[in-house]
Amino acid sequence: MRARVLRVVGVATAVYGVAVSVVPDLLARPSGLVDEEGRTAPATRVSLRPLAWRDAASGLALALAPEGPALRTAAYVRIAADLGDALLLGLTLPDRDRRRKAVAVSVGWGALSVLGLLGGGRAGRDGG
Repeated sequence: MRARVLRVVGVATAVYGVAVSVVPDLLARPSGLVDEEGRTAPATRVSLRPLAWRDAASGLALALAPEGPALRTAAYVRIAADLGDALLLGLTLPDRDRRRKAVAVSVGWGALSVLGLLGGGRAGRDGG
């Protein structure tokens, strides 16, 4: 396991989650969840904030969990969230191009966590 990779993914995810919880447009606009004038509906903002807090919490867990089973579990949770995002956004976003981009981004972040889990540390270390 490469703990450093997992921690970087965790910090990035936590920061993004907090940012989206404050400014839901950061996720709504690239996802196409805005009206013709580029405005995010209040109901969409409400719906995106729990998703953002999920990312903030799972990212924080990944950043702070002690190495070993706790860090592995945090990584599995993050991977499940990313793959779930890929599946759900890939099936439901309103525009084909945006669906493809959302899938690519979600799978990409999940893949970073998988690489962190699979990467070996140096000679007998479990954190590289």
